[in-house]
Amino acid sequence: MGREARVRAEVDDRAGDVTALLEARELILRGDIRRRFTTEAIEQLSVHGELLRFRHGKESVVLHLGARAAASWAKAISTPPPTLRQKLGLDGGAQALLIGTCDDAALAEALDGVQTSRVDDAAMVIALVDSREHLLEAYAVCGSLPLWVVYPKGPGVVFGEAVVRETLRAAGARDSKTCAVSERLTATRFRRA
Repeated sequence: MGREARVRAEVDDRAGDVTALLEARELILRGDIRRRFTTEAIEQLSVHGELLRFRHGKESVVLHLGARAAASWAKAISTPPPTLRQKLGLDGGAQALLIGTCDDAALAEALDGVQTSRVDDAAMVIALVDSREHLLEAYAVCGSLPLWVVYPKGPGVVFGEAVVRETLRAAGARDSKTCAVSERLTATRFRRA
């Protein structure tokens, strides 16, 4: 999502100039008024001319975005973020071959009912890896299919994004998309160049 605008804001009886940031799960105001609003808790969302209006808890909020931006932001706020299944490309009946052991609840939920044990039936390969060796084995299996590599993220991770990208780029793959899987895992999609 990542929308940003410098606007006039009104929160209850306070008014000021702010930078408004619309992220996937929250709207953030920085400047004369500082607030964070979770998008799932935004209520009574409406557009009135150039104004975006909503309630969040007990607060009434007005952002002077301009007519076009107000309509666009309202649509973005009211549209739920994509599920992990959608981000991975498994929402249209596609099946995935899973390599590795899935011990992550979010990934298990995304894969529920869309796994196959045959590479010929798969639209993609999803590999949970913890070493270069496992990574290259998964890359060999995927052939021409997209390969989603799932690995740990955060500080102190020894086998993470840098090693995954370096290894697969050296093997001739190109990354095309990254998405968060859960609090502890992320995924990057690769294809053979």
